[in-house]
Amino acid sequence: MRLSFLNQRDKNTLLKKKILSLCINDGEYSISDLSKQLNASVPTVTKLIVDLIDDGFMIELGKQGTSGGRKPSIYGLNPNAGFFAGVNIGHNHASVAVTDFKGSIVASMNDIPFEMAANEEAFHRASRELKEFFMRNGLEWSKVFGCGFSFTGRVNPETGYSYSFSFDDERPINRILEEDLGVPVHIENDSRAMTYGEYLGGVKKEKNMLFVNVSWGLGMGMVLDGRLYYGKSGFSGEVGHFPLLDNDTICRCGKVGCLETGASGSALHRIVMEKLGEGRASSLSAKFKRGGDIALEDIFKAIKEEDVLAIEVVEEIASTLGRGLAGIINILNPDLVVIGGRLAVCGDYLMLPLRSTVKKLALNIVNQDTKIKFSKLRNAAAPYGDCMLSRSKLLGVL
Repeated sequence: MRLSFLNQRDKNTLLKKKILSLCINDGEYSISDLSKQLNASVPTVTKLIVDLIDDGFMIELGKQGTSGGRKPSIYGLNPNAGFFAGVNIGHNHASVAVTDFKGSIVASMNDIPFEMAANEEAFHRASRELKEFFMRNGLEWSKVFGCGFSFTGRVNPETGYSYSFSFDDERPINRILEEDLGVPVHIENDSRAMTYGEYLGGVKKEKNMLFVNVSWGLGMGMVLDGRLYYGKSGFSGEVGHFPLLDNDTICRCGKVGCLETGASGSALHRIVMEKLGEGRASSLSAKFKRGGDIALEDIFKAIKEEDVLAIEVVEEIASTLGRGLAGIINILNPDLVVIGGRLAVCGDYLMLPLRSTVKKLALNIVNQDTKIKFSKLRNAAAPYGDCMLSRSKLLGVL
């Protein structure tokens, strides 16, 4: 199975890429339907399909049901063509997914302990652990077409640099990983990877969709008119640093008033700790008084156990986030807003006040167009998105 044709720029190669793109988006096609979509003759499309089948990228899926007459054959992506690997790396954990060529997850694992750092050894270790994951799951590394890695913070996928973890101006992160893994590597911001994963395999495929990643920080990815939106330098979606709030809390970016300082996991943790310091009663009080380290997971556990203080702060966070989303909805008029990230575990304690605030502050005529839902993929959104981004970049369909 060869990928060399992807580097060619002749008309037939472009048509092959369009066929693959159509199958990625819609699943399966008859030759007649593809002919109409591509504005190409049936004999031309037939030859292209035969070539793609011979190369192992497509298969015949059977006959298409019709109201009468001869049933046409339908074609789609060959799931057994090969694998794509996706890795999302945070500061102290990682998530991995492996998909087949069609985009189905064949292996995955979340919350793998992993200490990330801005040095070369950390990336070599990530490469080793990814290959070990394949071995443990009985998967052949030789069948991998490409890998996607996503990181928190600002990432420029075109240059291969992460502003959080790059350490060498001469060697981009993706080049280091490619040398270790022997396959093309695409790097991405975690929120954008989540967005693409949710877009292709999550709640519902909408042409205009926002994904809000409410984790320790606050990020956002955008699909506009069916395409992932990057902005000029790949830094679009920094909703966490939208200067919305009238507070004196210094954001990690060094400025004040950022939405992230009132609507994120770090804000949840800070406000809970402040209220515990004021003597507010909570199931967390005993641990706080002992000087124990209270992590976000402790707060999530308290919420699950219906701790009044923790729920109160989550609702405050949700209302603040709702203010920001109301403005964004007014500007972009999206079909769908998906809420994901670590705080999604708060469930209705997060969603209900968020929706209420959006309904109160967004323009009615705009808000009626927008559904707000939780991520379907949850923890798998980022590594799955990494796989799909790797596939789309490799095939030249993004």
